[in-house]
Amino acid sequence: MTPTQHAPKSLAELKELLKGDIKVKVAGIDVDGVLRGKFMSKEKFLSAASSDGFGFCSVIFGWDIHDSVYSRELLISNKANGYRDILASIDLSTYRRIPWENNVPFFLVSFLDPDTKEPLIVDPRGLMRITTERAIALDSLMLVQYFNFQETPQSVAEKKFTDLTPLTPGMHGYSLLRTQLNNDYFHDLFDESARFDVQLEGHHTETGPGVLETALAYTSALRMADNAILFKYLAKSIGMKRGIIPSFMAKPWGNLPGCSGHIHVSLRDKSGRNVFAVSDSELEGGRSDAAYEDTRFVSAEGESFLAGVLDGIADGNHATRELILVPTINGYKRLVGGEAFWAPNAITYGYDSRAASIRIIAPPSVPPAATRLEIRVPGADMNPYFALSAVFLLGLRGIEKKLKLDTPPISHFTPEDKKSGKVRMLPTSLEAATARMMRADSIAREAQMLGDVFVEHYGGTREHEVKLWNEAVTNWEVERYLELA
Repeated sequence: MTPTQHAPKSLAELKELLKGDIKVKVAGIDVDGVLRGKFMSKEKFLSAASSDGFGFCSVIFGWDIHDSVYSRELLISNKANGYRDILASIDLSTYRRIPWENNVPFFLVSFLDPDTKEPLIVDPRGLMRITTERAIALDSLMLVQYFNFQETPQSVAEKKFTDLTPLTPGMHGYSLLRTQLNNDYFHDLFDESARFDVQLEGHHTETGPGVLETALAYTSALRMADNAILFKYLAKSIGMKRGIIPSFMAKPWGNLPGCSGHIHVSLRDKSGRNVFAVSDSELEGGRSDAAYEDTRFVSAEGESFLAGVLDGIADGNHATRELILVPTINGYKRLVGGEAFWAPNAITYGYDSRAASIRIIAPPSVPPAATRLEIRVPGADMNPYFALSAVFLLGLRGIEKKLKLDTPPISHFTPEDKKSGKVRMLPTSLEAATARMMRADSIAREAQMLGDVFVEHYGGTREHEVKLWNEAVTNWEVERYLELA
């Protein structure tokens, strides 16, 4: 874990940092990637920080994004165990202050089993910690896109979430003019991120009315996931103060591109060298034993990592990563549109290809040290901890098994190959993806992957989403069938 700039290294340093404060804000993350937290008195906080942690109601793993208890009892939190407390362990390395809340100190927590004191595998930060223990260094950056609406929670409820007003009109990607509208909000997102210790690399308009894209700076995997969650919290907080709702929903409008959550990943060895990079001697013409031209400037380990990730999303029994990367009913609406809306909908990869599900970024377009894979499947509504864990676990599995690429890159296919079945397609619904992951022989259930406990809990939460969706009657159905059926 890469600590924040002023993170305390001891209890004495912590007390010094908080000497002028009377309260502290803490938060953990639930299965849907929502921050759940509270204020604590400084005295209570320091007592918890000097021990294993403090009790936190386990119900955050027993209910959904709208606080409705799951349709069936799940292992971690249920009526049978009385929705008992779990242990919230304060992570001092996450210290920062919230500039838009009078600089109140803020810390993230990880959740532990109260009996064993081991990380809960269904806790997003817990799973990420377990994942990072399997490699020397996992690095990542993320790009998130989000629609912004000139609305408030009250106004969208009054409008019944229809006819919402976008922050700016028209399709203006990379526009220098559109940022002049709501200029203070646009700059606040960048400036407050710096003050909140969430570093950004880029910030611009994207295609679509009121759409922005923000690139979070490259860092270690757990810190990256933290930053992604905290940037959403920041954007929603800053927006709320200005009568703006930023939405990270994957596909808020059917006739427009959706909101992506692209992930860039790489590995480093003990010396700090990028494991995906080719050696200096191979830099001239590329690796002679590469499977395809597209992977010539990726190491053999990088190629096996890529093969492992592809294996995890392949059609059949192994939809491990697909469900994790696309966790909502709405997320699949983004993929159904496919290439017409800049979203990958097939199991493909390619060198510097934004049409592929996995884009290879390597020399000669970047230096060897910047060699990486861009995972383009997820929407902005993903849980970044689960998504990163799934990608890295699948990739490490590929390296350990020395998996080979069993399909050529996207440049070898034609659009007709998707229709003929030559190119394997991604699942088109949450229900299908959930069923695949829940199968007894799924990769997800392997002990070195996510394991049965995670699959049963997470799969149960997704079955709950599917149940609610199947029971719902939508506006589309009423408009289509009410009069003429």
